[in-house]
Amino acid sequence: MTFNLSSLLMDHPFPDDDPLIHTVDRTVSAGAARAAARDVAASLAASGVAPGQAVAVQLPNGPDAVTAMAGVWLAGCVFVPVNARAPETEVRRIVSLTGVAARLTSDGLAREAGVRVYEEGTGFVLWTSGTTGAPKPVLHRHEAYVEILDRVLLALRPAGSPPRTPPPNLIPFSLAQNAGIYNTLFALRAGAALVIMERFETVAFATLIARFGTRSTVLAPAAIAMLNDDPAVTDLTPLRYVRSLTAPLSPLQARRFFEKFGVFVLNGYGQTEIGEVIGWTADDARNFPDKLGAAGRPHQGVDLKLVDGDDLGVGRLFVRPPSHAVGLEERVDAEGFVDTGDLARVDADGFVWIEGRVGDVINRGGNKVFPAEVEEVLRLCAGVSDAAVVAVPDPRLGEVPVAFVTGTPGGDAELESVCRAHLAPYKVPVAFHRIDELPRNEAGKVRRAELAGRVS
Repeated sequence: MTFNLSSLLMDHPFPDDDPLIHTVDRTVSAGAARAAARDVAASLAASGVAPGQAVAVQLPNGPDAVTAMAGVWLAGCVFVPVNARAPETEVRRIVSLTGVAARLTSDGLAREAGVRVYEEGTGFVLWTSGTTGAPKPVLHRHEAYVEILDRVLLALRPAGSPPRTPPPNLIPFSLAQNAGIYNTLFALRAGAALVIMERFETVAFATLIARFGTRSTVLAPAAIAMLNDDPAVTDLTPLRYVRSLTAPLSPLQARRFFEKFGVFVLNGYGQTEIGEVIGWTADDARNFPDKLGAAGRPHQGVDLKLVDGDDLGVGRLFVRPPSHAVGLEERVDAEGFVDTGDLARVDADGFVWIEGRVGDVINRGGNKVFPAEVEEVLRLCAGVSDAAVVAVPDPRLGEVPVAFVTGTPGGDAELESVCRAHLAPYKVPVAFHRIDELPRNEAGKVRRAELAGRVS
């Protein structure tokens, strides 16, 4: 192995005395962070954990989670992130599936019975989102993951641009998720400091933006909606750009965010297994404001193709990135393209528009209904704060769309009237259900199967 992700912390350009990791009430210097990572590595070695073995890290968001991750890699071990609030049954399942040799929590380091030794170069284990079944482990290699970081850095920092120290990177995601790990490592790769939120809260987010002069950051769609809806947050100066990650973002929410805060929301598209493959550059944001809602354009080195396209140009999206996680053989075709399982179209300017998951499309008597299109219309209805549309079986048509809405919507007749004003008749839901909150997984994606199961 010629590259180890621990070097992003250990070789970070900040001098030892410079502050590197911030939280709301704590700051850790670069030197202290490096020392903490070395202590973790030494503890693992002293406890008999060998290089190539896996270590589960279950710590709350903060400096200790960052230094533990780096320390595991420094010891030559495989990092297995575990949500700090996960129930013990879930923790035991992860420990068993990954064969970890030790578990690091706020109570310290404890040995586990796992004896699995991973292939040299394996950096960490993540999990698929689990929206269509049980989450599956995804193995990332050190060298492949740094390429995933660099393909986006190249888009945001074109070749030939003068070197500069970037502002601190605000991390509003769990460090047990790919989004949190990715953005932490992205900041370190860029030579930036970190500002880590223990959990996302709207007022705390706005306070940190102002305190650290953040001009760009990342948010989940659910967090964007929370900021849109919170009357206590009216200003996010000096924020200029937000990149939306982890789940599809409603164009309506992107427009609301821009109208409220004057901040442009840039979508991006990727998966845990392949990293971000489609996104926006700053030039695209300036030159194509009418493309709001698109995922962006393919990053350099990424090829894509659409398979089985329909009359509207919507097809199954296949991508060929320079690198990806281990174990995707069953999803890779003869040309090296990865089947994403998503539907997309590409416009004349090369911008990619994600239309939804292949398995989410509703076939109503031979007519395709894309849930995202119907959900966007439902969010236009007075009192509707969020919506999800799912397929339910129908003896005559095969499938029909059924809607779930949150907030304080009007009656069924009012919801149906708005839908009929904006949609073809076959796209209008046959029923509307009120629900307090849409069920989502940790990545923020709606659990559609769970909703469909509620319809008798």
